[in-house]
Amino acid sequence: MSTHSDRTTRYADRLWEAVLRRAQHTAAEVVADALRDGLDAESVLLEVIGAVQARVGREWAANRLSVAQEHAATAINDRVIGIVAPTGAAPVEGGGPGRVTVACVDGEWHAFPARLLAEVLRLRGFDVDYLGAQVPSPHLITHLHRTGPDAVALSSSLAVRLPTAHATISACQAAGVPVIVGGAAFGADGRYARLLGADAWAPDARSAADTLASGLPTPEHPNSQPLDDLPHLADQEFTLVSRKAPALAASVVHRLAERLPEVGDYDDAQRERTAEDVRHIVDFLGVALYTGDPGIFTDFLDWTASILAARSVPARVLAPALDLLGEQLRDFPRAAALVRSASAGRSTPGPSAAGDPPSPAADPPRDRTGEPA
Repeated sequence: MSTHSDRTTRYADRLWEAVLRRAQHTAAEVVADALRDGLDAESVLLEVIGAVQARVGREWAANRLSVAQEHAATAINDRVIGIVAPTGAAPVEGGGPGRVTVACVDGEWHAFPARLLAEVLRLRGFDVDYLGAQVPSPHLITHLHRTGPDAVALSSSLAVRLPTAHATISACQAAGVPVIVGGAAFGADGRYARLLGADAWAPDARSAADTLASGLPTPEHPNSQPLDDLPHLADQEFTLVSRKAPALAASVVHRLAERLPEVGDYDDAQRERTAEDVRHIVDFLGVALYTGDPGIFTDFLDWTASILAARSVPARVLAPALDLLGEQLRDFPRAAALVRSASAGRSTPGPSAAGDPPSPAADPPRDRTGEPA
């Protein structure tokens, strides 16, 4: 007799094959078959559709899926969620577990995890307002005042959104609504959720639903400011480096040919990709300054080197880029120290033994190649 895990794996494998072939109707049939076979809707959402979406991201990182394949797969997975959604329990007006607003942090386009959470909550009888990707904080707060939810669930996959997430958490709490957060941006152990003062953190949709069912306490410090949580921001380095980020990145790119002559022979597309990589370096430096955690910066550099290695692209540009960046940060002691430390320990890791690049606590943006939404 097959186990629950065997069954979900079998359907996940079938869905994966359909997604690879861009066979939307077949994908829909796989999900419908899983439900007819007796798999509960939550398992189909998380252990079949969600598992396939996670595999899409891993295959992209290992350069086994193109950007177009990745986006097509994500679109199919998003559509087949609709087959599961109608099986959810109808919310009980005034008697259900509560109303939850689910949204992505402003600037966060990776809506798939938030969508899965919204559907899991609906399956459990919650009244859910799913606002989707990139919700500007002022619009979110207006929505909270109009609808009066019991909690807000904020999702973010990218660590570069942490400063925005912090401001959004504080704004929701000031409106009297507690906040649970999730997503890779907050760290595999939720460390950045705690750092930024969120009322709760969950590693996955099931845990989030369980926590919300238990109820979140009213925010203890509804009028807190960033400096209350992160006193090191008083040195203004995050603000000043972030303000200078475009100029810093442009200067590094302009001078790279002095350190690596082959950069001078790059075509327009190569120069554009290099400029994007350098800008991401500066952006992640800014987040490390904001959180006070150098690991965000070094994890990003290791991830970038691994992604380049998976694509047979030399990662030699990283070390000279860091050196050039450090030269421009002499007036910023914390930033300069972060860059020096990262540069001194710079290595060029290749793919792991399994063939996949290692993942940092929060995957960086992938503007030049895309990422599952």
